[in-house]
Amino acid sequence: MSSTASKRFLITGAGSGFGLAFAKAALDAGHSAIGTVRKQEGIAAFDSLAPGRAAAIVLDVTDFDAIEKKIADAEETIGPIDVLINNAGYGHEGAMEESSLEEMRHQLDVNLFGAVAVIKAVLPFMRKRRSGHIINITSMAGLVGLPGISYYAASKFALEGISEVLAKELGPFNVKVTAVAPGSFRTDWAGRSMIRSNRSIADYDAVLDPIRKARLDKSGRQPGDPQKAARALLEIVASNDPPVHLLLGNDALQLVRAKIRSLEEEVERWEALSLSTDF
Repeated sequence: MSSTASKRFLITGAGSGFGLAFAKAALDAGHSAIGTVRKQEGIAAFDSLAPGRAAAIVLDVTDFDAIEKKIADAEETIGPIDVLINNAGYGHEGAMEESSLEEMRHQLDVNLFGAVAVIKAVLPFMRKRRSGHIINITSMAGLVGLPGISYYAASKFALEGISEVLAKELGPFNVKVTAVAPGSFRTDWAGRSMIRSNRSIADYDAVLDPIRKARLDKSGRQPGDPQKAARALLEIVASNDPPVHLLLGNDALQLVRAKIRSLEEEVERWEALSLSTDF
């Protein structure tokens, strides 16, 4: 069964890429959308998407002290938030040994701590109403370790885990949680939204240089269509029984299925040793 009732979405990182596609799809379907943008100049462009139903707020997800008040003000002045789409984030590329701890902290601040801070600000309202849906945009790299993006994978693996736990904690309150893991989509993730550490250790050249080149070459030609991803999100929002995990894209399906097979084989191969540690 599904519901087509009008809902109000809060979408972080709504100024471009996936976030903008999600907002447009929700508005086109008759819903309302609050979009977070990084700068004051982004407000008018977002509001113009659907005057009266689209409202932008300036919010930096790393400004942790400001998030709770911003969300509470939105709930009071704009209206109750039915669906949170935690989308704000960026990619970091670089061998772990070559990448600084400062780069890792910033990656986690945006992709993980920012998402959690927004959840914690929205959740009291959803829990009180006994209604809501939290959608965390993760990545196939949050389920499969891919060389060259260890910090990004760390942020998305963590968000996958938090989503799975939250789904169990919030079930009694009728608040749904879905981790959406896209594969390669035609956004600017590998371009403007990617921070790359400088290469400095020649030993990694043979592994990482071809990966970096392939990612740059594929930027703008990825197989995934953000508009179709947005329509998929609307489908799970309308469902009375949405999934806890949703993969988007053929490449995500292939990589995750291969990971599951490999994990099953490894577990079976080492089963005797695993069982040997019990009293």
